[in-house]
Amino acid sequence: MSETCFWIMANEDRYENPDLLAKLALTFGSKKLAKKEEEELEEKKSIKKRIKELKVLDPKIAQNLSIFLGSFRIPYQEIKRMVLEVDEEKLTEPMIQNLVKHLPEQEQLNALVRFKNEYPSLSEPEQFGVVMSGVKRLRPRLNAILFKLQFEEQVNNIRPDIMAVNAACEEIRKSKSFSKLLELVLLMGNYMNSGSRNAQSYGFDLSSLCKLKDTKSSDQKKTLLHFLAEVSEERFPDVLKFVDDWQHVDKASRVSAENLEKNLKQMERQLLQLEKDLETFPPTEDMHDKFVTKLSSFSKQAREQYQKLVIMHNNMSTFYQNLVEFYVIDSKKTSAEELFTDMSNFRSMFMQAVKENVKRREAEEKQRRVKIAKEKAEREKLERQQKKKQRLLEMNTESDETGVMDSLLEALQSGAAFRDRRKRAPRPKENLKAPLERSRSRQNINFSSTRAPVAKELNYESEPHSSTARSRAAGKREAHIGPSTREKETEPSGCTPKEDNDVEALLARLRAL
Repeated sequence: MSETCFWIMANEDRYENPDLLAKLALTFGSKKLAKKEEEELEEKKSIKKRIKELKVLDPKIAQNLSIFLGSFRIPYQEIKRMVLEVDEEKLTEPMIQNLVKHLPEQEQLNALVRFKNEYPSLSEPEQFGVVMSGVKRLRPRLNAILFKLQFEEQVNNIRPDIMAVNAACEEIRKSKSFSKLLELVLLMGNYMNSGSRNAQSYGFDLSSLCKLKDTKSSDQKKTLLHFLAEVSEERFPDVLKFVDDWQHVDKASRVSAENLEKNLKQMERQLLQLEKDLETFPPTEDMHDKFVTKLSSFSKQAREQYQKLVIMHNNMSTFYQNLVEFYVIDSKKTSAEELFTDMSNFRSMFMQAVKENVKRREAEEKQRRVKIAKEKAEREKLERQQKKKQRLLEMNTESDETGVMDSLLEALQSGAAFRDRRKRAPRPKENLKAPLERSRSRQNINFSSTRAPVAKELNYESEPHSSTARSRAAGKREAHIGPSTREKETEPSGCTPKEDNDVEALLARLRAL
């Protein structure tokens, strides 16, 4: 450390103050920690003291028994009375189960009897032990009461299972619709396996029914199960009734024959133990003790119920054996639970296949209707286009005809049509007359002009004459009228009022047409 460093020059003593240091000590001193340690130490000592207060019971047993007593909050004498009188209205199954679970052993209960005079100084678990030690054969008594409380529930659990299995065996064996289905499956299987070693089989394992869904069609759109459901709907509707015939198969699939047998054996052991306890139960002078009276009557009823269950179970075994023999099922390889599970699954899969077939047909019908509607729309569109094209052609034709008529009317109004028709071939020079003869032909102008409209009308209504016919007509007129008239006709002349009237009449007739 050099002489010029900060710590050599620092002077912390100038900040020293008694009040400051006292406050620091009070705030960060270790007095509180010491007090907490003292409290924990005292608590540990109290726990040890309480543990030492236990005279007989094990600390763990005493703790569990304290928890049990605290959860029910019933006086100890009242609990004793309920046990002696077998009061089923107040005794519950959870209470007896917990009491049997946490009850001290009989040796400890007998040992607590010596501290009966020190009852106030004992802990609560041991006080309860002193009270219950006065009940003879407490644990067997509690087991018997628990069996009585549970017996009806056990019967209600066993009987429906046995009945379900019995009913399912009869339903599968006697269902005619299911027999038809098996025959149909056998037919299809032999046909599909023709040429193989499995062809012409006499039967098949019922568990194979669930494998029908694994065989798919060539287009991968449906399975053999869908095909079976479709054929059954279309041709063999009676086959579908097996779904309704199997009312108990699903429930039977959830029954375990092994558990049934275990429950019956356990019921028999408890019943035998109760009968033995009743036979060896010592007489009592306590007027409240009604154990023997109530449990004896219960034992007889329980024995009758048990015998009925045993008979039903034996019938169930017989029904199942008849079923496996009827369909040639290896009972050693296939248990009742497995068989009914396969049958229940097949029933569900078959029902699902029927629904899927309905949906598929609806989809196909919808596609068919859409296709028909599309084709119809295309035909109608094509027809509309053809009609539109035809109308356009007709409109063009009408337009052309209208244009021809307009042109004809215009030609008639302007007189161009008549000028074209009155043109004559040029006369030869030798036929020309002297100018002096023209005055003679003027006298015939009125005659020629009068005949002109008739000629015009005839020329319009009749077909055009050939050049030869026109030349002949011209020759006749030349012979009748004379040279001066022919020379006059070659000159253009205006239309007379009569000629205008004839033109108007012709135009009116054309408009009417």
